[in-house]
Amino acid sequence: MRRIGIVVFPGFQVISLAAVPVFELANALQESPIYDVRLISEAGGAIRSSGGVSVQTEALGEPRYDTIMVVGGASRLPVGPAMIGFLRSAAGASRRVTATCTGAFVLAAAGLLDGKRATTHWQYAVALRQRHPCVRVEEDRIFIKDGAVWTSAGMTAVLDLALAMVEEDLGRDVSRAVARQLVVYHRRPGGQSQYSALLELEPKSDRVQSALAFAKRHLNEDLSVERLADVARLSPRQFSRVFRIETGKSPAKAVEQLRMEAARLMLEDGRHSLEDVVRETGFANRERLRRACLRALGQPPQTIRRSAWFQRTA
Repeated sequence: MRRIGIVVFPGFQVISLAAVPVFELANALQESPIYDVRLISEAGGAIRSSGGVSVQTEALGEPRYDTIMVVGGASRLPVGPAMIGFLRSAAGASRRVTATCTGAFVLAAAGLLDGKRATTHWQYAVALRQRHPCVRVEEDRIFIKDGAVWTSAGMTAVLDLALAMVEEDLGRDVSRAVARQLVVYHRRPGGQSQYSALLELEPKSDRVQSALAFAKRHLNEDLSVERLADVARLSPRQFSRVFRIETGKSPAKAVEQLRMEAARLMLEDGRHSLEDVVRETGFANRERLRRACLRALGQPPQTIRRSAWFQRTA
C-alpha cells in the first residue's frame, strides 16, 4: 500500500484537502485499497484551518511515505526546523514530494525546489521568486512535475494535481473514472494557464457576457462585430462601444484572446495537427496562428507543442 502523508500547518486552507477524496475514490475502484492517506503536522493533534475547521493529525515521525504533499494557506505558513529536516529526509526516502499553493514556499525553504521548475498560486508567485531566486517559478501553470517534485497552483488545482498522480500510478482510465465520480473535468493539463480569458475580460453586462460565451462556443466560425452585436441584441456601434468600456478591449482583440487560449490548449495536448488547431480555433491559416502565438506567448506553435511534450515526459 502506498502511504501518502499530507502535511498541514495552522492556517491551512481546507480546500487543499480536496486531494483526499481523489485517493479515496481511486481506492474504491481497485480490488484492494492502494492508498493509505495520513494527515501529519509538526507536533500532531488538532490543527485549525484558516476557515476555522480543525483536523486531527499525526506527529512527524520517520518519513516512510510513498508521497508527501505539503498543503497551502492564505498567508505565510509557520515552518520550524523539525519540519525542514523531515522534508529533506522525505525527499530522499519518498517517491514523490509535492506541494499545493503556498506549500511551495515550504519546499523552497527546505531547498527542495532549488534549480527546479515550480508553480504556486498566481497571487504569491512574485513573492516566491523574490524569496527563493534559485527556484524557476512559472506562475502561469496549473501544476508542474520536475523529476520527483510536483507543485501546483492554489485552490481547485489540487484536484488536477491529485488526478495526475493517480493517472501516473494507476492509468488514465482510473483517473478519468475518479474525475467522473467527482463531477469534474478529467483534469486540466499541467501547462494550462491558471487564468481564463473569459474571467480576465470580466464583462459586466449580460449582453456582453452572452456574446463572449457565444464566441467561445463558435471559435471556428465567423465572429465579426456584426454577428456578436446581433447575439447581444445591440447595434454594431453600440456593441463595440459597450464592449470596450466593459472589457478594455475591442471585440476583435477579445476574440483573438479566446482563440489563442483554445489554440494553446490544443497545442499543449499534443494530439492535434497544426491544421486541426487552425480549423478548430478559427485562425484563417497557419501563418495567422503563428503570428498570434508570437504576440501572445512569444513562441511559435511548434515550440509550444514541443515544450509541452518535454514537460509531460520529464
